[in-house]
Amino acid sequence: MSTTTPPGQPALPPEAWAPLLRLSRLAGRPLERFLHIEAASGILLLVAAAIALLWANSPWAESYAHFWHTPLGIRVGDFTFERSLEWVVNDGLMAIFFFVVGMEIRREVHQGELSELRRAALPAAAALGGMLVPAGLYLLLANTPGTRSGWGVPMATDIAFAVGILTLLGSRVPPALRVLLLALAVIDDLGAIIVIALFYSSGVAVTGLLVAALGIVGVFAMQRFAVRSKWAYVVPAFVAWAGVYAAGIHPTIAGVIIGLITPVRTWLGPEGFVTGARTELEHIAQAQPGELSSHHLAETLRRVDAARREAMSPSESLIATLHPWVAFGIMPVFALANAGVSISSEPLDAASWTVALATAIGLLVGKPLGVIGACWLALRLRLATLPKGLGMRELLVLGSTAGIGFTMALFIAQLAFTETKLLAAGKLGVLAASGAAAVIALVLGRWLLTTSARPGAARSVDEAERSTAL
Repeated sequence: MSTTTPPGQPALPPEAWAPLLRLSRLAGRPLERFLHIEAASGILLLVAAAIALLWANSPWAESYAHFWHTPLGIRVGDFTFERSLEWVVNDGLMAIFFFVVGMEIRREVHQGELSELRRAALPAAAALGGMLVPAGLYLLLANTPGTRSGWGVPMATDIAFAVGILTLLGSRVPPALRVLLLALAVIDDLGAIIVIALFYSSGVAVTGLLVAALGIVGVFAMQRFAVRSKWAYVVPAFVAWAGVYAAGIHPTIAGVIIGLITPVRTWLGPEGFVTGARTELEHIAQAQPGELSSHHLAETLRRVDAARREAMSPSESLIATLHPWVAFGIMPVFALANAGVSISSEPLDAASWTVALATAIGLLVGKPLGVIGACWLALRLRLATLPKGLGMRELLVLGSTAGIGFTMALFIAQLAFTETKLLAAGKLGVLAASGAAAVIALVLGRWLLTTSARPGAARSVDEAERSTAL
């Protein structure tokens, strides 16, 4: 919150009371600084997970389960739709998370690290290895009818925690390593989405697919009719979400689809915005006193605001708008709803122990082996090139950081296990492995990476021209 005042303008708004304004600014500064820390989202996730664990293992453990099973719904005449609060979070709010993921994937393919085959080859190989090896290790350890459904759980990397770990390593981390991790995570998310759509959805109902198709066609039609209001697209997007849900496919897939078809090209662009805004502002500046009525001023400002909106692509604009809500709202709420594993003093049964162990080994061992091994093979076969400034030490840190599974891994666990004790075991494996992977990545980073002077080594992810919601 800036306290500077342009020359010639009053120091305070007309209705403001100076003591209260100073107090609000004083209270807001720590929060503002926290939200600008790259690791802030990961810290909130960690806090939310810790609260969930403490709550689920406290004397009030029953209230934890009761709270998330609170029924919510709507009733219109004879029609009733009612689901639990947990369902609202996992199937409703997480659709927004996946919507942002879909837009980020589209953006990277359009103009980012995945826009050129040569640049995309190494993160693609790393992501593929980081998915196949953990899944293979899991099936090797838990290949029984009751447990094998969890093979997809250790496949995913949690980008918020991973970026947070790299941030904690500070200037030791070269910018190229951050970019490689983010590109890997984007492809990793795409792989997880495909796995969810193909393997963790129930039987497909054709009627639901037709409804979903109607919503998607509605989005395309509105784009062709040049509908620019983002709020107008909420209706067809909701129709697509409802159709995917009715079809038996997990509804978050609808979020991904809508994200992938959100335009990534600008209409006016920065140059058009500057030209349009300058023209309108010059009109205001040249007006004589009394010539510019409030109506004309409002119209002028409306045109300036429209030019501002069209300076960015709809995709970039929505990512910028939704990212704080996803990173500091939806993801922590998801962690709070799903990380509450009851740790009993009684030993796990054989199946639960197998699930927990296979999940943990898949993330903690399979992820680094898959990422590093795939990178080595791609470089050896000259299918990819190593970014300047990176070597085997950086790849070891990359592999260990990729073992932090948290958000997406917990999400897939919800889909993979219908039996409560196996779900709890899968979550326990994810939490244990992610925590251990974070510690290992920090230790390896401090040991292997030096603080030698690297131009721009301490740049933020934004300065490296990458941003993320996950």
